[in-house]
Amino acid sequence: MKPFVLLDRDGVLNVDLPGSLCSLADLRMIPGSAEAVRLLGEKGYGVLVITNQACVGRGDLSADHLEEIHQSMNERIEVASGRIDGWFVCAHRVEDGCECRKPHPGLIRDACRKFGFDPERTYFVGDAGRDVEAARAAGCIPVLVRTGKGMKAAAEHPEVEIHEDLLAFAKSLVPAEGAR
Repeated sequence: MKPFVLLDRDGVLNVDLPGSLCSLADLRMIPGSAEAVRLLGEKGYGVLVITNQACVGRGDLSADHLEEIHQSMNERIEVASGRIDGWFVCAHRVEDGCECRKPHPGLIRDACRKFGFDPERTYFVGDAGRDVEAARAAGCIPVLVRTGKGMKAAAEHPEVEIHEDLLAFAKSLVPAEGAR
């Protein structure tokens, strides 16, 4: 069974903007994040993104424009020889009360069903308390990065492993069993 690392998007891969990232022109990757995805792959891990994008549910961004942003992120990561194996998006608003919006574990469970990984051996790297809560609710190992909202989340969850950024986490991770 291939191991996976799950990533939040905003604040982990790209700069977290006030409000939401609603324009491709505003997309800024966090330095080292594309290289981190490459390194995770080299160490034998699949990489999945688990992200709340209520901006779609609010009508601030169309699903097609969100897909364009994700495609641009894929292209930037591929330039660094990395690969995102899948994107799992909750487009609901907070008030919709869905089970897929973090801190609920719905998206993680969907990813687990599709890719067949063991959540207990799966890291979820995020920058917010809701990422920690979703990871725990799904049985994953929560990890925080200091980018994005990470400093605040680290203060709220001092028991959770924390790294400067995604690249620091990727460098700390040992190769998966059976990695090339």
